[in-house]
Amino acid sequence: MKPIFSHPWDLSPQEAIKLQEKLRRRIILKKDFSEVKRIAGADISFSKKSNKAYAAVIIFSFPDNCRLDEASEARRQLEILEEQHTIGNPSFPYIPGLLTFREGPLLIEVFKKIKIEPDVIIFDGQGIAHPKRLGLATHMGILLDKPTIGCAKSRLIGNYQEPERKRDSYSFLREDNEVIGAVLRTKEDVSPVFISPGHKIDLKSSIEIVLKCLRGYRLPEPTRQAHLLVNRLRAQGKS
Repeated sequence: MKPIFSHPWDLSPQEAIKLQEKLRRRIILKKDFSEVKRIAGADISFSKKSNKAYAAVIIFSFPDNCRLDEASEARRQLEILEEQHTIGNPSFPYIPGLLTFREGPLLIEVFKKIKIEPDVIIFDGQGIAHPKRLGLATHMGILLDKPTIGCAKSRLIGNYQEPERKRDSYSFLREDNEVIGAVLRTKEDVSPVFISPGHKIDLKSSIEIVLKCLRGYRLPEPTRQAHLLVNRLRAQGKS
């Protein structure tokens, strides 16, 4: 799997911000697919004692024509088809709002190893719920030319009302008068996740796909498994 579009990563923070402003013109927030047969989860983890980072992408099967009321069937059919990872030393510093420039190069290297192309990719990060509307999922979606979803564990920007405590409840995440995502309760009485469309997808489809990927945990299975994998890699690196 190769990126469709590329740009230099060795940039200053000021140059990175200018690039974000150019890239946001490429964002498409309309559903660009009719069905999902394969879905990917992507995550990256950093060592706390060194500059080493661990990135992983896992491809899953996804049930055809699965309605939301068939979630149990969807859970049985989410099977791992391929997983790839890489380990590296990011050169870009940690700067809120510019995390893709730190994480993106390693994730691109992992996607280059992928042989089974996904129809949709879920990232552990933001989509358009970002000051420049260019979070990790959106930025990577543009580079990979793929529908992407941001599923973050915390809010970066925006305001919202707390959704109901029951599973599948959600409220909209807004900045000023613009809806930029949803605050989704994926498990009863557990903190919600923050969903925002990345690229080539709308918010409604993003929410539906995440709901179909739940297996009783807070995180959807694709990013949950990717998270577990990078943590295992990091633990092995320590030992």
